[in-house]
Amino acid sequence: MILGRIISLGIGYLCGQFLSGFIYGKKEKVDLRKTGSGNVGTTNTLRTLGVKAGILTLVGDILKVFLAMFLSWLIFRGRYPQEIRLLELYAGVGAILGHDFPVYMKFKGGKGIASTGGLLIAFCPIAVPVSLGIFILLVAVTRYVSLGSIIGVASVAIQMVILGQFGLINVPDEYLMEVYIIFAFVSILAIVLHHANIGRLMNGTEHKFSLKSGKKEDAEKNS
Repeated sequence: MILGRIISLGIGYLCGQFLSGFIYGKKEKVDLRKTGSGNVGTTNTLRTLGVKAGILTLVGDILKVFLAMFLSWLIFRGRYPQEIRLLELYAGVGAILGHDFPVYMKFKGGKGIASTGGLLIAFCPIAVPVSLGIFILLVAVTRYVSLGSIIGVASVAIQMVILGQFGLINVPDEYLMEVYIIFAFVSILAIVLHHANIGRLMNGTEHKFSLKSGKKEDAEKNS
């Protein structure tokens, strides 16, 4: 199983190298690293290249997590039938790490919010409404994508513990604590990658989201 975990992480990391926003930007002859917030995630892609590009980036960042988890399932379903859900989880986490720290971008990628959403959809869809609802509500009220992302992703780890204790995440009891730790890691990682946003939120200088291209107020460094 240790080897299975490592291989699943590796598969996920390779899938995570597909940064849809960066690739779409290159197609449009735009380097997102040098435009807007300088981030290659969904928010900066949406602001810089428009709604279509933002949606494609969001979908791409979610689907690569699905792909990683599917490949892990394909490889290990016969050998580790009882542990397959755990190995799928490792593959999903690997995809998030690949998105956040891609080799060919000197380990400076996105912030993993969309990919974390993909992991939640694939692994525990019943937790999606609460986390997504928190995100949408906070962004709608405050226009701070970073705040919605931080609180939304924090809710993921909390929900996993609650749902796990009620037997709703479909993994053997012996692996529940490992699942809790993994989701705590994913949530903490996303929050740490928002450290600059947190600083601006605390001193009141965080940028607010807007779809109007070219305005700094929507230069959220997210996803």
